[in-house]
This record gives sequence, C-alpha cells and structure tokens, in this order.
Amino acid sequence: MEVLDQLDQLGPLLAAVVGRIGPEELDDPTPCAEFTVQGVLDHMIGGATMFAAAFRGVAPSQPDATDVLAGFGPALTGLAEAMHSPGALDRTLQAPFGEVRGATFARFVVLDGLVHGWDLATATRQPYEPPDALVADVDTFARQAVEPLRGDMFGPAVEVPSAATPIERLAAFTGRQP
Repeated sequence: MEVLDQLDQLGPLLAAVVGRIGPEELDDPTPCAEFTVQGVLDHMIGGATMFAAAFRGVAPSQPDATDVLAGFGPALTGLAEAMHSPGALDRTLQAPFGEVRGATFARFVVLDGLVHGWDLATATRQPYEPPDALVADVDTFARQAVEPLRGDMFGPAVEVPSAATPIERLAAFTGRQP
C-alpha cells in the first residue's frame, strides 16, 4: 500500500479517536510512558506543524497549543496536505534522527500516528480498530526501521500474549505495554 493511501486511512481514524476525547481526560496517563493524553496531543500537533513545513520546504511556524482538542484536526490536515503536495515525498527532510527521503519519513509519520492513536484510544478507553492491511503494512516498515532508533524514539519491544491484536503487537514492538 502506498504511503499516501496509508495516511488517508489514518486521518479519519485519528479524527474519530480525538473527537471522542473530553477535556477531563487530558491529564490521563497513556501507554506512551512519558506522555499524558495532553502530552501525546501536544507532541502530535507540534510534530505535524514541523513536519508539514519540512514537506513543503519552508520554515515551520509555532503551533497553537492553547486548545489541543480544537487544534489537532487543523494540524493533521495541514500535514496531510503538505505530504500530498507535488514533490513532497521526493524532498530530503531533516528528521529528528537525521536526513531522510520524504517518502521514508512519511512512513515514520504514519507509524507514529498509528501507534499514538492506539495510545490515545487506550488511555481514554475507546475502541481502536485500524484496518488490518494498514497495520500489516506499517508493521512491515517498523520491523525494518525501528531497531536503530531504540532507546531514543522507541523503547524495547514488549512480549504480547498470543491473543493480541495486530495493533497491540505493533504497539508492543514499539515499546508499549498492551
């Protein structure tokens, strides 16, 4: 599956999860050990703002973090539009872990969004059922790309029970405890 198709499937999934989060849940812990629900949303909005600028080849603006629930949709829409812009996937970007081709970094964006969606859904006790094909494609990418980034961006892989869902397996591979 092409990375932009993955992104197009991920957007509505994340919008549904974030749309069901109430302000009273923002301080709740998430499976992403260093972040609360608010922290995950801040991280995603900040990343989306910075990465949208990178995909466009412009300097990033400062994200508006005054209301993460209202700011999430516009930030992710901006990122999706930037990733869909002509030449975005061919551009070389400065990622948090070094220079990388836009198409490769787009796969990291989808991995990050898919797993953080699971973090948010789990923290707020929501169902989270991304399409199996999306999870399988992202998992294949993660198995090739995550190991060199363990310790900085990803924790050690966690064992999961045999009954774990594909998204739980992916989350565990990135260091979450399902």
